[in-house]
Amino acid sequence: MNSFLLIISVILIITGLIGSFIPIIPGPITSWFGLFTLSQIQNFPNNNTLLITTFVIGITIFILDYFIPIIGSKYFGGSKYGIIGTSIGLLIGLISPVPFGIIIGAFLGALIGEILAGKQLSEGIKPAMGSLIGIITSSVIKFFTAVSFLVIYIILVITNWGILF
Repeated sequence: MNSFLLIISVILIITGLIGSFIPIIPGPITSWFGLFTLSQIQNFPNNNTLLITTFVIGITIFILDYFIPIIGSKYFGGSKYGIIGTSIGLLIGLISPVPFGIIIGAFLGALIGEILAGKQLSEGIKPAMGSLIGIITSSVIKFFTAVSFLVIYIILVITNWGILF
C-alpha cells in the first residue's frame, strides 16, 4: 500500500506541474494532493501545519487564477463590459477544445466587451492585452507554486527516505 501511495503522490505532483499551464487541471491543488497523499503513507510523520498552509496557498492561487486576468484587463483601462467579456471569454476558453482556448477566449472576450462598450478597436486592444498579461502572470504564479510544492515534496522524501524505502 505504501508503494501505491508513493506512486500516486508522484503522479499528482507531476500532474500539478503540468496543470500550471493546462486550464482544466488545477495545478497547485493537484500538487497539494500529492503532498497529502505522501503524508498518508504508514509511519510517515504528519506535519499538519505544512499541509494546512500549503492547502490554503493552493486554494488561494486557484481562486486568484480566475481573477488575475480580470484585474489585468481593469488595470489596463478595461470597462465594465470588457471585464464581463474577459470573464465570459475565460469560461468559453476553458471548455473549448481549442489549444490555448483560455488565452484566446479572455483576449477576445475583453476585446469584444470593449467594442460593445463603444470603444474603437485600437482602444479595446489595451485592456485585452491586460487580460492576456493577467493570464500569463497567473500561469507563472501557478507554476512557481507547483514547483515550490515539488521542492517541499522532494525534501520530505529525502528526509524520510528510511520510512519510505
